Amino acid sequence: MATKKLWGGRFQEQAAAWVDAFGASISFDQLMAEEDIEGSLAHVKMLQQTGIVPSEDCDQIIAGLEGIQKDLEAGQIEFDVANEDIHMNIESILTQRIGPVAGKLHTARSRNDQVATDFHLYLKKRLPKVIDEITTIQTTLVTLAEQNVETIMPGYTHLQHAQPISYGHYLMGYYQMFKRDKERFAFNEVHTDISPLGAAALAGTTFPIDRQMTAETLGFSQVYANSLDAVSDRDFALEFLSNSSILMMHLSRFCEELSMWVSHEFQYLELSDAYTTGSSIMPQKKNPDMAELIRGKSGRVYGHLMGLLATMKSLPLAYNKDLQEDKEGVFDTVKTLLPALKVFNGMLSTVHVKVDNMKHATENDFSNATELADYLAAKGIPFREAHGIVGQLVLKGIQTHQNLQDMSLATLKQASPAIEADVYEDLKSEVAVARRHSEGGTGFDQVRHQIAQAKQDLAQ
Repeated sequence: MATKKLWGGRFQEQAAAWVDAFGASISFDQLMAEEDIEGSLAHVKMLQQTGIVPSEDCDQIIAGLEGIQKDLEAGQIEFDVANEDIHMNIESILTQRIGPVAGKLHTARSRNDQVATDFHLYLKKRLPKVIDEITTIQTTLVTLAEQNVETIMPGYTHLQHAQPISYGHYLMGYYQMFKRDKERFAFNEVHTDISPLGAAALAGTTFPIDRQMTAETLGFSQVYANSLDAVSDRDFALEFLSNSSILMMHLSRFCEELSMWVSHEFQYLELSDAYTTGSSIMPQKKNPDMAELIRGKSGRVYGHLMGLLATMKSLPLAYNKDLQEDKEGVFDTVKTLLPALKVFNGMLSTVHVKVDNMKHATENDFSNATELADYLAAKGIPFREAHGIVGQLVLKGIQTHQNLQDMSLATLKQASPAIEADVYEDLKSEVAVARRHSEGGTGFDQVRHQIAQAKQDLAQ
């Protein structure tokens, strides 16, 4: 006697409930219920238009699906693990409501192209939301940068004071990272905007289907050119996880610096109370917990990327049950990424910049040493020689507790007779920053140019 599964015609034994539970995906793929119904509606309307299924039967199926759709929106649909996945659950509910005619819905379709279609639709809807959130962050960065073009801070290499820079320049550096993120997600949209529907199990179908019609109905710009590829491709999901990992890395780097800049040791910034927390034992604490959480959640997203790459690495064409493991990581990444972007923008848009502290940090160090080396090089001294001269002055300054700009002219001349009184102007941190006019540099004119270009890009 056949089992009661919709696919159970050739089976004689019933699996134990715990085996069914292991194989079921309804606990998570119910997140694609809306997309599954949309895909089914497009499919049945195509079956009706092409005459593959009688029109009156299609009308019944359409009415039944629309009823389920309405109840789903109202939160009145319950799913059953016995029906394995979202596709079988929806079909089972449809059968309960309209009878055996519901079985005609699966004509010229497999769960293989059905799930791929649902997954494409799910991600296709969410990619624009990610791009919008990135754009919001870029806008905030530009606004903050414009306010801080002439705010001077130490620039770092190896987390050591390197050269003074504009804080606006620093912010625009991150703007460029997010710009690349947005470009990657936009390209991800291209590969997500392809319809697998009509590929059936793997080889297409003998029925005279119209794949272009279902693609157009669902808002896809094209269809997969190869049915094997259509049901087995998860590149679009891997691209999403890869892009999300890179984006989370950028957020994490920024949050790492936020966490440092607000510390007692730096005191460059202060975060709003709305994005910080206190301690249960230490009354004075104001912890950058939201920044730390975003930094921590980056590892979670990386894990999902590694997981899907490992799942995909040995799969033969075409569909394999392993592909059931493709969704949870993507769903969780969506759930992680969108709030992280929103919280990050909230932190950034409410941050208080301690302008004086930033500038003071560039006046009690040797970050103007390169200025002195450049000064000597401009007077004809080979840069390597100039580098050595300034290195000796830095050593002397460390030993005598003097910064370069605090040394007497006589002391400086002992190191090199080429040094004149005009050197003190060049050693000022704001002058050091302003003079860097090279394209893409930290000079105030260059930072304003970057901001103007960014505004133009965002306006488009």
